[in-house]
Order: sequence, then structure tokens, then C-alpha cells
Amino acid sequence: MEYNTTRDRLIIPEYGRNIQNLIKNAVLIEDREKRNKMARAIISVMGHLNPHLRDVNDFKHKLWDHLFIMSDFKLDVDSPFEKPTPQSFQTKPQKVPYPVNNIKFKSYGKLIEFIIDKIAEMEDGPKKEALIGLIFNYLKRNYTNYNREFVIDNVINEHIKILSDGKINLLAKEEIIDTETDSNNNNTIDS
Repeated sequence: MEYNTTRDRLIIPEYGRNIQNLIKNAVLIEDREKRNKMARAIISVMGHLNPHLRDVNDFKHKLWDHLFIMSDFKLDVDSPFEKPTPQSFQTKPQKVPYPVNNIKFKSYGKLIEFIIDKIAEMEDGPKKEALIGLIFNYLKRNYTNYNREFVIDNVINEHIKILSDGKINLLAKEEIIDTETDSNNNNTIDS
């Protein structure tokens, strides 16, 4: 009994073992005309086995490339396309240059740094104070989610100072606007 583990490895498994055996036999054919005829027949069968490839622009070209790959580039036939080389399939892709973002506090993310910069550029007033309060509460929530520990307001104040490059210093202010408690107080007064 013959097991798949004792057989040759399938080079492109979606075509199956029979196609690979046909290609192996085509390589052994000595008459070039018969070998070309056999190669065209194999390409036809490969096209019927994978009809989803017909949507690809270079459908036939891809089939011929697969034929040469499965023959380990040993099949010598007249192809309508240039015969590929093993080196053309072994080249490594170019490295993708990823942007380097030096995030000061990973628990907050890069977007919060951008938002704090925009808030620091704003004119002083109630809108800026409200945004600072919102950011303070957001940073406090993120800090506790990320670190799983109790946070002191002075730590968040220091983080805001660092993130704004010293432009926003809540330590100099007497109190921090707490938008969550203000909204809760307004709701209880209106009720």
C-alpha cells in the first residue's frame, strides 16, 4: 500500500497529484512535437480544474507559469509566454517602510498626542477648559484600563504636561473641570 507521505511532495496542491504526474511524464517525452501537444493538453485540463482563475487578467500566463513550476523548470516546450526561471520566484519582496511614531505614552496612543497639541494651540476660554477636562477624564480612564491600578490626578496632570510640551499645566490651576460630575449635577437639577 502506498501512502501520501511516501509519495513526492505536491508542488502546487490545488492541481492534484494526477496533473503533477502528467507533467512528470511530459518531461520524459523525447519528441518535442508530442511534448508540446501534451503540454497544451495539460494546460487545458489545469484551466478546467480552476475556473476561478479565469477572472485573472493573465489567466493563460499563470497556467503556463504553474506548469513550469510543477515541472521544476525542466519542461522544454514552446510556450506562448517567456519561460520563467527559478530565480524569478525566489526573490524576496522589498521591505515596506513603516512610519516611525515615537508614542510617549502607549496607553493613550498617537491620536491623543495630536488632540492635546490642538487643544494647546487654542485660545484660553471655557471651550478650551471643557476640552481639557474631557481629555483629563479620558486619559484617567485609559490609564486605569491599561495599567489596572488606581491613578492619582497628579500623575495624569504630569502626563498632560509632558504630552503638551509644557503648554498645558493643570498643576497651576486650582481645580480640574470634571465633565462627568458636571453633567450628572445638571441632570439632577433639571429633574
